[in-house]
Amino acid sequence: MKKMLALVLTLSLTAALAGCSASGQTETTTAATVAETESVSEAVSTQAEETTSAEAASTGEASTEAQTETGTKAASGEVMSYEEYMAAELDSQVTVETYVQAKQSWWEDKATVYTQDRDGAYFVYNMACSEEDYEKLTPGTKIRVTGYKAEWSGEVEIMDSTFEFVEGGDTYEAEPVDVTELLGTDELIEHQNQLVTFTGLTVEAAGQDDDGNDVAFLYNWDGSGTDGDDLYFKASYNGESYTFTIESYLCDNTTDVYAAVKNLKIGDTIDMEGFLYWYEGVNPHITSVTVK
Repeated sequence: MKKMLALVLTLSLTAALAGCSASGQTETTTAATVAETESVSEAVSTQAEETTSAEAASTGEASTEAQTETGTKAASGEVMSYEEYMAAELDSQVTVETYVQAKQSWWEDKATVYTQDRDGAYFVYNMACSEEDYEKLTPGTKIRVTGYKAEWSGEVEIMDSTFEFVEGGDTYEAEPVDVTELLGTDELIEHQNQLVTFTGLTVEAAGQDDDGNDVAFLYNWDGSGTDGDDLYFKASYNGESYTFTIESYLCDNTTDVYAAVKNLKIGDTIDMEGFLYWYEGVNPHITSVTVK
């Protein structure tokens, strides 16, 4: 009986030890599996972070390289595309090849001209130019301009520049782009300085005369001018009113458009063509007005 009891106890103890051994092995295996999983996870996470960092660095480097290339072109006087010109920093030197569209003025060997290529437009202000060369700046003429990119009250322009005629260059006169539907939108400025049209606008009162009567135009923005000065008038589209200008240096009081604006009546429906100039907001320089 004692031998039987001893055998039973021995077998029970052996089974218990075996159970403990199996349990310990399971816990060890589970711990090892968790450790391996965490290790793999950390490795994947680290690789992902390294990949993201590498991609970000690559993008940053590409952006920096593009800016550097634009800056290098500007400094070297190399001809820039319109996209590169727009990306250039303000006050930096720029060189572009562009085509004369209209001349605004010449004074003391300095010319101001509206120019455009097939991608965008450039307003060139106070460009060094002899009177003889000014006469040669006919619409479509290709010129190479080197100056400084500047901004004045929202108008981006090239100032303090010199130019040369591109010998053997082609000619280009831009077709106007209808931007009527872009009035009042952020997209309108993307056409800054381009030749554009506006269609189906309604003439609004620009101000009042000395007798307090509403008038369709003013001499100068505040009515302080006389015949021969700039003309300012307003026209609305979709319930919003916009100011338009007859720049007297561009279109003086002998031109058809100057006379047309002086004959406008409040309520007239008009179509217009001109250059999308900017001054504290959109302020087109109009070259043609047609009453419908």
